[in-house]
Amino acid sequence: MQIINPNNCCGIDIHAHVVPATLPAYIGDRLPTAWPSMAPAHECHRHVVIADKVYRTVSDKCWDVEKRLADLPGLGLGIQVLSPMPELLSYWLNAQDAQQLLRYLNEQIGAMVATQPAHLLGLGAVPLQDVDLAIDELRFIMQTPGFVGVELGSNINGVPIGDTRFDPFFEACVDLGAAVFVHALKPTGMDRLLGPGPLQQVLAYPSDVGLAAASCITTNLMARHPRLRIAFSHGGGTLPSLLPRLEQGWQVFPALREAISESPMAQARKLHFDTLVFDTPTLRHLVELFGASQLMVGTDYPFNFHDRTPVQRIRAAGFAEATASALAYANAERFLGLEVHK
Repeated sequence: MQIINPNNCCGIDIHAHVVPATLPAYIGDRLPTAWPSMAPAHECHRHVVIADKVYRTVSDKCWDVEKRLADLPGLGLGIQVLSPMPELLSYWLNAQDAQQLLRYLNEQIGAMVATQPAHLLGLGAVPLQDVDLAIDELRFIMQTPGFVGVELGSNINGVPIGDTRFDPFFEACVDLGAAVFVHALKPTGMDRLLGPGPLQQVLAYPSDVGLAAASCITTNLMARHPRLRIAFSHGGGTLPSLLPRLEQGWQVFPALREAISESPMAQARKLHFDTLVFDTPTLRHLVELFGASQLMVGTDYPFNFHDRTPVQRIRAAGFAEATASALAYANAERFLGLEVHK
């Protein structure tokens, strides 16, 4: 268990990403098409190249710990929890190949955290396309100092994470004390978007996160694993809008009442969510809908599309001090399993 002493005026960001300065060469006989690499770009930036195309151009804040730490006070943060850029989760690779890459990512995150353990924590990555290999990598992660859990994609090659085939992995998360953070990845509905590529992040990501969270409700994930600590990025995406319909459907349709063992609303209030919604009225709505105990700061740092005033937004929302403090840091302490010296 981590022992940390955050300043009570500073937030804990559970949603911040890492891209290493370099990525490993493939060890094997045949290089997978989707094996990622890094290429030089302008000034302090590098290109992430996947399948011979530039997926994203990222700044050195993705791997430079000192630059990252220098930004924390301006964000109102004392602690950041680091997880890989989701596209590096690599569920589409052969599982053994993916484990090579993910072990490297986990070691890189571990090394970053080790330099500043009072301010940085880690969420590792696992090859969940193979549940047994994923559990093996989870054990490695949770035995590495500085790690508090794992980041998962919203779907694993099209299979929502609420699917019961992932139950052994979630059972291992409970047994090992790992928090689970779910991020949008390769979202559905891309063929319905009209406009430039960034619309994937702006519009499709929230849709996929909402469906992922809904899949956990419709398959009774928390009933099967009541001690699981699982959180969803982007404020749960579309779930806040879907949830009243799901609740009403549960009341109206016998098939839903039979399949879903507990009220969808009650189940949703056992999940956790970040605050990354870029809008104060929406943040207030999430607190009312899910409860003040279920929201935690998320920024998407250091990518351009991140919340630059996460704690300020919470403090300006008009919450009671207990609620504001819960959202800023206390809920994250509990979710991450931290023991805190006051």
